[in-house]
Amino acid sequence: MPKYTLGIDYGTLSGRAMLVNVENGDEIASSVFDYPHAVMDEALPSGKKLGVDWALQHPQDYLDVLYKTVPDVLSQAGVSPGDVIGVGIDFTACTVLPAKKDGAPLCFMDEYADEPHAYVKLWKHHAAQDEANRLNEIAEGRGEQWLKNYGGKISSEWAIPKMWQVLNEAPDIYDAADTFIEAADWVVWQLTGKENRNSCTAGYKELWNKKDGFPSKDFFKALDPRLENVVEEKLSRDITASGTKAGELTAEMAAKLGLRAGIAVAAAIIDAHVFVPAAGIDGTGKMLAIMGTSTCHMLLSEEGTQVGGICGVVEDGILPGFFGYEAGQACVGDHFQWFVENCVPAAYINEAEARGVNIHKYLREKAERQKPGESGLLALDWWNGNRSCLVDVDLTGMMVGMTLRTKPEDIYRALIEATAFGTRKIIETFKECGVPVSEFYAAGGIAKKDPFMMQIYADIIKMPIKIAGSDQGGALGSAIFGAVAAGKENGGYGDVFEAARRMGKVLDTVYLPIKENSDIYDKLYAEYEVLHDYFGKGANDVMKRLKDIKKSGQ
Repeated sequence: MPKYTLGIDYGTLSGRAMLVNVENGDEIASSVFDYPHAVMDEALPSGKKLGVDWALQHPQDYLDVLYKTVPDVLSQAGVSPGDVIGVGIDFTACTVLPAKKDGAPLCFMDEYADEPHAYVKLWKHHAAQDEANRLNEIAEGRGEQWLKNYGGKISSEWAIPKMWQVLNEAPDIYDAADTFIEAADWVVWQLTGKENRNSCTAGYKELWNKKDGFPSKDFFKALDPRLENVVEEKLSRDITASGTKAGELTAEMAAKLGLRAGIAVAAAIIDAHVFVPAAGIDGTGKMLAIMGTSTCHMLLSEEGTQVGGICGVVEDGILPGFFGYEAGQACVGDHFQWFVENCVPAAYINEAEARGVNIHKYLREKAERQKPGESGLLALDWWNGNRSCLVDVDLTGMMVGMTLRTKPEDIYRALIEATAFGTRKIIETFKECGVPVSEFYAAGGIAKKDPFMMQIYADIIKMPIKIAGSDQGGALGSAIFGAVAAGKENGGYGDVFEAARRMGKVLDTVYLPIKENSDIYDKLYAEYEVLHDYFGKGANDVMKRLKDIKKSGQ
């Protein structure tokens, strides 16, 4: 009888379970559950208002994903629980929550239900930027060498700035928390009944290093004397390699999910990173861009080179035996959604509805009639800050060249081009630092469904683009790691490389750059670099000054 694993993929707005055939990677059934609390960026469920740049979630939503989707996929597939051999988990990161020693989130407790700092801080919670800035200043001043592993700057999205924000603004919440834990690890805790910390989030988001561990106590003390023992008091030095077995499914959880108690549960991994085996990537030089609301860029190398402005380089951070690099763009799909929700005239929306197409498709049809440069527009892709290579959340978007003749499709195309220019900047930065990028893969809904955008990317980065074969690479990658955690003796695999080759997928579709388009885009990219450096490297901090004025008025 065939064996199966479950991949549980936690995104920004929903979670998905997918049942996968271990032998060949066939996706048997999937189920999605939208988070009832979504992203809380304006107010708590009680109505209590949140500040600027907050982004919270409710951990009950994560449990409900399990309770709703896992029984659903088993029912759809008609698969016996005895044939499911493992579970893998991936999650957005850094998405961190304060909890008690038994795993209970503080926000589940009545006395903290109306306390913002008691909730999950989502990956795009940027309200800890002051703490991130101070951390970077102190680390740089002390000559902390580990800082260069993260491109020279720590992001406000990461665990230590978020925890420090709690300590500064709500010390009672900080003291009440026995631990701060990634939501990925918290879900594994709920499944297995024991706390487990994965190497991927620890390495990329918590400053942990396989060779050297965490930064020194002296460093944390220099940040704030109250943080001197933060690792022992609120984190853990017990780190499990991502994708390996974290534990076994408890009888209590198995009964709720309709699974067999005792099956393997893999140590969690970040949602973007797990796409690598899902695309069948098992070697160096192959950059994978996971394109969704944001974009993450994954790359493997045999060397651990320090690259300016990247999100991190972690040994064994993606696949064992390689240094895994992460870079990213904070605003891609969000970019386009913002535009259609706020800037498209009613006439366009009505025409799209009359034709039976969504507004994105309608705008793309209009935009693809243009030649590169025809609109006279150029945009910066910083509507949600810059993740790589400037690592500055206080940067904002920009559009240059608008006139009274500018139309919505002109702006829409310029926004697409801006995200491609940002990706090219990341690729060139890696190459300049001696890390080869020889192939380019794209994954996610945008990559599979939008040939217009993929052709623009190919033209701008001047590389062929291969497309990952699964619509749900996160869930497939997690299922792959679930098969590895189960082990060959239980019908799984002995290592992730064999599992990726058997279960991973790449389409036959390849987008090739068109030279005449690339020639024009080279000129536009040169202008993009001028704007990038002028507004992003301190020559003109108008974006930050405007943001300060905005904050002062609230």
